[in-house]
Amino acid sequence: MKRQSGVLMHVSSLYGDYSCGSFGKEAIEFVDFLEKSGFSCWQTLPFCMTDTVNSPYKSYSSFGGNPNFIDLEELAAEGLITELELEMSKQKTPYVCEFDRLNVERLPLLKLATERCSKAKKAKINKFIRENPYLEQVCHFMALLTANDNKSWFEWTTEKYDKSVYDLWKFIEYAFFDQWSKIKKYANSKGISIIGDIPIYVSDNSADVWANRDMFLLDEDGKPTVVAGVPPDYFSEDGQLWGNPLYNWEKMAQDGFTWWKDRVKHMYKMFDGVRIDHFRGLESFWSIPANAKTAKKGKWVKGPGKAFVDAIQSVTDPKKNFIIAEDLGEITPEVEELVKYSGYPGMRVFQFGFFGDDSSHMPHNYTENCIAYSGTHDNNTLLGYIWEQEESERREMFDYIGYEGDDRDRACDIVVRNIMASHASTVIFPIQDLLGFGADTRMNTPGKSEGNWAFRITKDQLGRLDPEKYHRLNRLYKRGEL
Repeated sequence: MKRQSGVLMHVSSLYGDYSCGSFGKEAIEFVDFLEKSGFSCWQTLPFCMTDTVNSPYKSYSSFGGNPNFIDLEELAAEGLITELELEMSKQKTPYVCEFDRLNVERLPLLKLATERCSKAKKAKINKFIRENPYLEQVCHFMALLTANDNKSWFEWTTEKYDKSVYDLWKFIEYAFFDQWSKIKKYANSKGISIIGDIPIYVSDNSADVWANRDMFLLDEDGKPTVVAGVPPDYFSEDGQLWGNPLYNWEKMAQDGFTWWKDRVKHMYKMFDGVRIDHFRGLESFWSIPANAKTAKKGKWVKGPGKAFVDAIQSVTDPKKNFIIAEDLGEITPEVEELVKYSGYPGMRVFQFGFFGDDSSHMPHNYTENCIAYSGTHDNNTLLGYIWEQEESERREMFDYIGYEGDDRDRACDIVVRNIMASHASTVIFPIQDLLGFGADTRMNTPGKSEGNWAFRITKDQLGRLDPEKYHRLNRLYKRGEL
């Protein structure tokens, strides 16, 4: 891979006027910032619908799009919503996603837009849905979910639904993918690659499980017999009990992992590259009894390994697409061997570099075939991390980066420079770390169910970043075509 750099920021974190970042002009402006700064990658979190605590890692569908990302101003320009409706949708605060409000107001507004579509527009929507059967599956599932009072599919009592709800979801999927395709085309024209994110697991209450029950480890009622998570680690002494159903890998292997290949091909329509979340779970995964209270009672079970990698490679064009293996957590020699076999770059995270002796997460140990981060969406911000370090650990880290002072904001800049200078082919920084924001702006705290995913920037905050400063760093360390 060529030497390059990028920024990690979810679409929801973009500034704007309507309670959540979207595929509007703000996304175009962010691409312009990346280009001016010499960055060549924009990494996002999953684009799918979120769960009840607003996480994009446990969705109603791994194929469908998040309706909150649809740009309302574009709909207004098309005459699908009124100027009054647009005005009434304006947010009360620019600093966080207003999830409670979105959960009440956004779908009814999009339903009005659906009803105002012309015959020609409806024909385009119907054609798009027919050409994308997994999205058609999502529309059926969401309509049935509504008809059954949002209960889990294994508790449904009716198979009939309101056609207007089905039409709403057809419109949502069409508008979502139509708008995003324009953003991606613009980004690519500016030399910016878009990196998406594939959560390894799906929700038990999802179109994925509902339509493909034999591909998951379920009981006769459709409920998971075992669920996903990770053992006790740095983030949690009880481990993490994610609760997602586990795959029936033996069944999936029988048709060559077709569902997974289709999923990856779908992602390649939206992104230039993708990060496969929890890649180590493909070698061995933590299997927890469905009735367990914590993740402590789980056990390691062998995953599909090289056969899975071979299947994904068969639908990947290395000239157009790339994959990042999220190889964090409890990594064994067997996991390292699978990553090596795949050829995918793994991840290195600066904040993990000072937990032991000569960690692979320390910049001097970065290999060329890796993606180096100051932190991920699950980490504290860089400034928050520095503030919360023990004094001796902080001093060791300052010595490592060659900083003799005690200005923690200044230290963040020096860490960015150290990562930029490393041998890693690609380096990526969460937007909070470029802005020098503290722990109150972290995206997610693993194991904590509330208060996550809501972080947003403002236009003024982005405007405080000096594109020339980052352009100089990218030029100095030969990152991108500058």
